[in-house]
Amino acid sequence: MLVPRQAAPELVVETLDHGRFDLAAEKPARMALVCFYRGLHCPICTSYLKELERQTPAFADRGVTTIAISSDGETRARQMAEKIGAANLRIGYGLALNEARKWGLYISTSRGKTSIGIEEPSLFSEPGLFLVRPDQSIYYLSVQSMPFVRPNFAEMVQALDFIIKNDYPARGEYTGAL
Repeated sequence: MLVPRQAAPELVVETLDHGRFDLAAEKPARMALVCFYRGLHCPICTSYLKELERQTPAFADRGVTTIAISSDGETRARQMAEKIGAANLRIGYGLALNEARKWGLYISTSRGKTSIGIEEPSLFSEPGLFLVRPDQSIYYLSVQSMPFVRPNFAEMVQALDFIIKNDYPARGEYTGAL
């Protein structure tokens, strides 16, 4: 189980237009926002990533870099980037499912074509959202077993203002006896 204030797993993926993303080499002023999404087949992901694209400049203003990653290959990742009009948001692709599992992501099996007529991959990861500090420690995490009801990016931007102003620590870090 991943725990805030502990080290994030390794994360290295190719991106569409920004070369290789290596979380260990990422040096944001405050944090890196890593958004794992299901893939091109997911209409909810499309809406969600459009909002992340829209909010990426606000995150950047607060010293937070952003990337959206799926296990889709390059072709499907490029189709998603086009669907969401990605201009600011980096799009990573080819996440190995064994790596997804290290991040605590749930893995689902295909149910065929989705409501938008796109075939699901035979296996793919469900959503996860992470804020990772420059020292590679996890600040925030949300992992889901379903595509629905995801963290709100506008609220997260507002929360970052509070976090920055108050030097608010990562919570959920206690792993001792109960």
